[in-house]
Amino acid sequence: MRLTSKGRYAVRAMLDLTLHSNGNPVRLQEISTRQNISLHYLEQLFRKLRNGSAVKSVRGPGGGYVLSRPMDQITIKDVLDCVGENINPAKDILGTEAEAANTVEFHLSKNYFQNLGMIMREYLATTSLGDLARKSKEAEAEVQETAQSLTSIATNELGITSATTERDDTMPSSAIRNPIGEINQ
Repeated sequence: MRLTSKGRYAVRAMLDLTLHSNGNPVRLQEISTRQNISLHYLEQLFRKLRNGSAVKSVRGPGGGYVLSRPMDQITIKDVLDCVGENINPAKDILGTEAEAANTVEFHLSKNYFQNLGMIMREYLATTSLGDLARKSKEAEAEVQETAQSLTSIATNELGITSATTERDDTMPSSAIRNPIGEINQ
């Protein structure tokens, strides 16, 4: 069981399209730049996504791609299916020599991995681009909150440093410390 770069890139690109579209077409060049994915590779993925009815292309000036359905109606499973990603952990079990052995261990492991595959498909089928888009807004808010907290902490530390500096400024300018730490006046 392995999700390939094809599946990961397709999900990232579709999420990028969802977040940056606002109902307007998004050019693949923009997605390529933001996501650091090869434009040529994106063209291949979006051809599959268009054939799978996940996106629509808009031609002409200002053209690009838009979602073919509302973001809450496109699941991650839909995206992975469009690009031909097979995430079935039991896909290699059938037709092997272990199956011919017909052992208890074979049947237990086969059932286990088939159940795992069903759980994964259910999870992917119940998570939409809309769900991930909303999570990204929550995550963005958390990042901004953390940045504000760090700025506040840094400001407080600078305030402490400033207060220390102000105290040092109250000493007469003629006061010089000798190597022992006493002040000569």
